[in-house]
Amino acid sequence: MSQEYWGGITEKEVEQIVRRVLAARRYVAPEREKPTGYRISAVKTSFFGQGSVKLLGPEVRKLGARRALIVTDGFLAKSGAADRVRAVLEDSGAACEVFDRVQPNPTVQVVNECIARAKETGAELLTAVGGGSAIDTAKAASIVLANGGKVEDYEGVNKSRKPGIPVAVVNTTAGTGSECTTFYIVTDPSRGSKMAMIDPNCTVAVAVNDIDFMLSMPPKLTASTGMDALTHAIEAACASGANPYTDHDAYWAITAVTEYLPRAVRDGKDTEAREMMAYAENIAGMAFSNAGLGMVHAMAHALGGHSNLPHGVCNAVLLPYVLRYNSRDPEIRRRLERVAEAMRLPEKSPGAVIQKTWRMAADLGLPSTLREAAEGKVTPEAFGALADLALRDSCMATNLITPSREEVIQTYENAWNGKL
Repeated sequence: MSQEYWGGITEKEVEQIVRRVLAARRYVAPEREKPTGYRISAVKTSFFGQGSVKLLGPEVRKLGARRALIVTDGFLAKSGAADRVRAVLEDSGAACEVFDRVQPNPTVQVVNECIARAKETGAELLTAVGGGSAIDTAKAASIVLANGGKVEDYEGVNKSRKPGIPVAVVNTTAGTGSECTTFYIVTDPSRGSKMAMIDPNCTVAVAVNDIDFMLSMPPKLTASTGMDALTHAIEAACASGANPYTDHDAYWAITAVTEYLPRAVRDGKDTEAREMMAYAENIAGMAFSNAGLGMVHAMAHALGGHSNLPHGVCNAVLLPYVLRYNSRDPEIRRRLERVAEAMRLPEKSPGAVIQKTWRMAADLGLPSTLREAAEGKVTPEAFGALADLALRDSCMATNLITPSREEVIQTYENAWNGKL
């Protein structure tokens, strides 16, 4: 029997505390306890395929919603995309109003405006038309409408008491996976950071991935959202919550994104590439929603909240540099060898994956250094504050390595200087 120390703490517990402290100061492989079980959450109904938006109507009737609020942005409201969804909802018997003030990296203020509009119209269903920003706005509003309080109350993991009011989604991008995840992200400008909420109660009721809404995506948006999907899949494969269910999704998505994203960027009207990217981003979303993410997303959330940079671009830039840091862990190296197989690389090594992710982003026309991506909105002087935010981000909890503050700063610096 191990000797007991003060306060009933055993020698083994002291050793575990010391190991965690050392791991926070420099890399030491921590002891990992295998989870006793895994929770798998999924959207009840999802539709895929060109023209599948028409299948939304019957699902809305099943929900019994008589008043719907379409949550979208100004561009999609003016382009006719929101009107197409409105017609489907009205044909199902639901009266519709539109909230079109969604912005990239949606803020607390935008969510509060959406909540006020939903209350004003008596909305029983929120229908997001857009990418991650519109979907996350609807999810956040849904939780607050059902549970009360304010959006800031729900930062973290499993903070709500009951499911939000029903949310339907017509996804217009192929990257965030927000239409099928238990995650939503809201920017808090007062802190200059993004709040990550992880909560099964935000899961949407029905999701539509109809590529008719994706064919007009410009190349840069296609590239950045696609690299977001790739990052989701790779981080899910390397996360502490990875399991056989999520591995199946993650590695399949890695293969699909690697093959079809360059085609979708080259030719936005390539319907096969668009269709496969719709499946890939959704499946990558399922993987990370159930396995977790990691250091790339924690650092990207801090960066995006601070400087309002596009989330997909932040991920694309940071991915190879974080993989370089994480690859010091033997378990992550083993998993990255499987990632190399999924990418169908000649060399099955972590180094090959790191180089592939770096080259892929550059070939797609995205920045390859943080200095280039920053566009003057952030400087190295901010890296200390960004590291503090990243270390508090919920996504850091499922990174297999616990980095120190100095290591996070160094990773930002490496990305800034292009030092792989």
